[in-house]
Amino acid sequence: MNPFYVFFLRILITVPVSVLTWLISYFFMNYGFWMSGLIGAGVGVFTYWLSGIIIVHRWMKSKGLKRKEFRFIQDNLDDARIKMSRLHRALMAIRHWPSGRQRKDFIKVTKRIYQLVQKEPRRFYQAESFFYSHLDSAVELAERYVFLSSQPKKDWELEQSLTETRKTLQELMVHVDKDLRSVLANDIDDLHYEIDVAKHNIKKLKDEKTNDESRRLK
Repeated sequence: MNPFYVFFLRILITVPVSVLTWLISYFFMNYGFWMSGLIGAGVGVFTYWLSGIIIVHRWMKSKGLKRKEFRFIQDNLDDARIKMSRLHRALMAIRHWPSGRQRKDFIKVTKRIYQLVQKEPRRFYQAESFFYSHLDSAVELAERYVFLSSQPKKDWELEQSLTETRKTLQELMVHVDKDLRSVLANDIDDLHYEIDVAKHNIKKLKDEKTNDESRRLK
């Protein structure tokens, strides 16, 4: 769920209710100007709080989620957002130009997984390996690489460690690509189904057209 969208919708509901309450209190209930303002503000605060609960509840219901389940996924997304911020900073700090394009693609893929799960929380279960394993490993490796590569003197053993870390990161990128495909698996299956249906309908129309032409020739 987009926090900005929720905030905007709550404000869109709260402001008219608050203003209307103030007008009714002042002009129809004969409260003073400031008292009407306090009543309007109080009703506005209550409306803002209540609208947030209703919006989130209806959104969770539309996604087939219970509150506890939503909270669990949201907590994991909050943790992942912090880890991804660390990962992206570390990847951008790596000074190895040949792998620059791969690292940028890696950042895009991790962002895409996060965005998909944020929009459709049930996709979280298709990306558990990313949130529970691959993301943690990537953060640890990338930050360790940046730390070691920043050392003023590098011996043969350190250079070998850096090379091995880059290779392992590349292997992780492959696994994260697979995580993204897992998240999109149902969409791909749905697309294939729609393609099959469309092909069947096209074939049916062609057969009907052929039959019509055959009957006219007879």
